[in-house]
Amino acid sequence: MPELTVHFQPQPEFYTTEGCHISEVINQEDHPDVSLATARVAPGVTTRWHTVEAREIYYILSGKGRAEVDGEVIDVSPGQAVSIPEGVPQRIANTGTEDLIFLCVCTPRFRQEGYREVDR
Repeated sequence: MPELTVHFQPQPEFYTTEGCHISEVINQEDHPDVSLATARVAPGVTTRWHTVEAREIYYILSGKGRAEVDGEVIDVSPGQAVSIPEGVPQRIANTGTEDLIFLCVCTPRFRQEGYREVDR
């Protein structure tokens, strides 16, 4: 079976209304099954409650945080992952003194129209 290598150029980081910085690596219409982004949350910041029409996996690269997923609280640090089911209310807080940086994988790919802020 031939090996397939695809090169994607990470996009410039942008700030979201959710309260974090995002740099998308993979998020193309011709790859609808998955998206990959790097997320960065500044010290002391908690993102807004939201839902996404995709399963998400956060893989923590650096920093310390606390993820809240549908009422469950999970302390996170480098090397840990959080699996977030589709449509479940969630947020993440940076509880450390340095940026909380993590990979965010969405299946199917993240689409802005599938993102919703929610009141909790």
